[in-house]
Formats: sequence, structure tokens, C-alpha cells
Amino acid sequence: MTPGARVAATIELLDEIVSHSLMGERGRPADLVANAYFRARRFIGGGDRRAVSDRVWSILRRYGQLAWWLERTRHPDRGARAIVAADLMLVEGLDMAGLEAMFDGGTYRPSRLDEAEYRALRQMEGHSLPHPEQPDWVRLNVQEWVAPHFQEAYGEGWGREIAALETPPPVDLRVNRLKATVEQAREALARDGIDTEPMRYATDGLRLRRRLSVVKGDAFQNGLVEIQDEGSQLVAALVDAQPGMQIADYCAGAGGKTLAMAARMNNKGRVVAMDVYESRLDRSAQRLRRAGAHNVERRAIDADNRKWLKRQAGAFDRVLVDAPCTGTGTWRRNPDGRWTLRPEDLAELVPKQAAILDAAAKLVKPGGGLIYATCSVLPAENEHQIGAFLERHPEFEVVPVAAIWREVLASEPPPEVESGPYLRLSPLKHGTDGFFAAALVRKPAQKAAPEATPAEGVPEAAAEAPEAPAEAIE
Repeated sequence: MTPGARVAATIELLDEIVSHSLMGERGRPADLVANAYFRARRFIGGGDRRAVSDRVWSILRRYGQLAWWLERTRHPDRGARAIVAADLMLVEGLDMAGLEAMFDGGTYRPSRLDEAEYRALRQMEGHSLPHPEQPDWVRLNVQEWVAPHFQEAYGEGWGREIAALETPPPVDLRVNRLKATVEQAREALARDGIDTEPMRYATDGLRLRRRLSVVKGDAFQNGLVEIQDEGSQLVAALVDAQPGMQIADYCAGAGGKTLAMAARMNNKGRVVAMDVYESRLDRSAQRLRRAGAHNVERRAIDADNRKWLKRQAGAFDRVLVDAPCTGTGTWRRNPDGRWTLRPEDLAELVPKQAAILDAAAKLVKPGGGLIYATCSVLPAENEHQIGAFLERHPEFEVVPVAAIWREVLASEPPPEVESGPYLRLSPLKHGTDGFFAAALVRKPAQKAAPEATPAEGVPEAAAEAPEAPAEAIE
């Protein structure tokens, strides 16, 4: 494709994403829109697909600033064509002559600029994307209502944290212990032409030195590796799944953390992958087969399994709740999420997370662990959620993540983990997606004190009542 044809394809794809995701409609996520777009255009080669999609994703990361410029210059349009033209001028540095040459109406190129478009875009000539009049939330490419939540999460450094969420993410892999060691997997990937390096924290992790597709290579097809962000790997590691344990993955989804825990258990014991959407569990079946994970049971959280769930009360050594959330920690991968997230989404998610936590807590045996995690950075979904849970459930207490980190990763945790009870990961400090995790333990049931006998000289012994057993799931 010519440069002009690539620009035309960028406009076309961005227009579909805007119409499906960014205009207040609850449509398909941007990645699904892009996949459908390219499937319908098989004639676009691999290099052109990467160039177009990379440009679209970059534009989505700075969409707020670009829209601000369109407003400032009173551009007659706010659609994809105007956004792409502004990006070419403000980010790539085209002047009006270069832009007109690109928008010349030629074969497979964008149509000519009209007078109103020309007048607005001319005001951008010689400028760069940042402008001193931009408010902080515009400069950082977030919606205005979200900014206070980031300020609460990060304090004075909130701007740097958001800026880090604009950087393209690396490709992270988790080595499947059931089939290979880290070195064996690294060698297999090298034979596929994929160069990797060990991860900073995750002991089973490898990071690609440059972005390449791994899914068609032998290492992936044979189940030696899975694609999984380092932060997600660390959350799964904090469960400390051991061979022979009973583990519940309460919001398993497509099974990424389920697979990681099953591998740590060496197929001994049981992992029950649960989700309210049976279709998500079905999608995990192929991954489980490829990984050789045989100790995983899949259960939908629905009316058909209600009686089964009641019988599982207090049955599990560990319960992982990877709760549905705003996904603000994954904006590097899903930049459209910056613009589709609504205040009512957060308002709906917080009580839903609380209800999930309450239900999952009933599965934990006395002395067992409950791990709550999100891929959000918003305190309302994280610290505040755990604080409210502990008020409702005094039978649980927090276990500092730093202590678990040393045990399961055999290394010193970073200062941010050492200084607080929870795990908070960010692209800026750790090179991962934004993750939160809290480790809780259900206090062991107290044994009743033995009754005093008359011979002991205690006329009325007051035996302490044992803690009530775990409630059945309603």
C-alpha cells in the first residue's frame, strides 16, 4: 500500500471503531472491530496491517488531545477523517502542502480537503500535540471525570503514571512448567525466530525483545508457553497454589490464571474454574488441552450449579477472585477503554465486586486464603473494596503481600510492595499492566475450651464457643 492508501485505511478502520465504541454505544471493543475489518480485507498484507493498526492504536492513545485541537480550531468535523488529519500534522509534522498531497482524491487515497477543513487544519501547522492551554486531563488523554480517581491512586505522580499507560506494551509469555523449563522454552522460541529475555519479577516469564507473533510457532502450538502479562503472572503466583490443594478460580474467564495455577500444582490436586459466562469457560478448553493441564474442572456459576456451590462451602484451600473491573490498568493494550468508560460503569461495578467477594469468601476453608485482584488502578475497586469487605467479614484478615512474595518468588519485593499490605503494579514502576491484589486469610476456627471438672475446683466453666462454620452459598 502507498502511504496515502495506508492513511485511507487508517481513517476507515478508526471510523468503524469510533462508530462502534467511542460514541456512547456499548458496541464491540476496538480489537474485535479491527479483527473483523482485516478479515474482510484479506488483500491487505501483513506489513500494511501492522502499520495501519499501530497508527490507529496510537491515535486512540492521544485521542483526547486530538479532539481538543479540533474543538480549538473549530473544525467542522469530529470524525475519523479529521482526527487522522490532525494527527498527521501535530504528531508526524506534515505541513499543509504535505497534507494536501496525501488528501488528493487519488486512487485508494483520501478525498480532497474542502475549504472548511483546510481553514481549521491550517491553524495546526507548525504546532505540536501538547499546548499550554490544555487542562491536565486533556494533556494526559483521559476523561475529566476519571482524573480525580487517578489522583487519589497515585498522588502527585498521577500524571507520570497515566503517561506510562500510553506506551505500547511488550509481549509477555509464561512458560508452562508442565512441559518445559524456562531455558527449554527460550531455546524453542529461538528456533521459531523469537528472541526473549527473562522477566524482571515473574520466575516463569519471558518477554519478547521485539514484538512478533508467537501463536503460529511450535513453542506456542506445543503448549510450552502462553501469552500472559507479567502482572497477571504475579497475581497467579501470589495464590501460592501447591500440589494437592483445592483451588477455586472464581472469575476464571478464558483461563489464563487457571493455567498458571494448574502448572504450579503439577497436575496434582484440583482447580475449579468458575465463571458466570459458560462461553468463556468453553473457550478455555482448547488452552487447557494444549497446556496438558488435567486437574482443572470447569463450572458455570448459574442456577444449574447452585446446589453444587452450596456443598462447596468451606472446601477450598485458596480462592482467587479476579473480579470484573473497569480495566483501567490495561489501557496500554485497550486504549479505546479510555473513552468508552462511563461513570455509571464504575458505579455498577463496585457493588457487583462486593457481591462476588461475599459469595467467593464462603468457599474458603478456615486457615485458607482469599486473593482478590483487578486489572484496575482505581482505589474504589481496590483498597476501598477490601476495606469494606473486612468490615463485613471480621473472620478474614490481610496477609502482607511482601511476605508471600518472598516465599513464592524467592526474591525481595519492590519498594512499592514492601511498604504496603497490597500488591500494586504499574507500567511506570514495574513495566507491567496496572494490577491490584490483596491476600486475605480466613482465621482458623477456635476450638472450644475443655469443660472444667469439679475435681479441678471450677464450679462453672465458661467454654468458649467455636467460630461458626462457613455459610452456605445462597
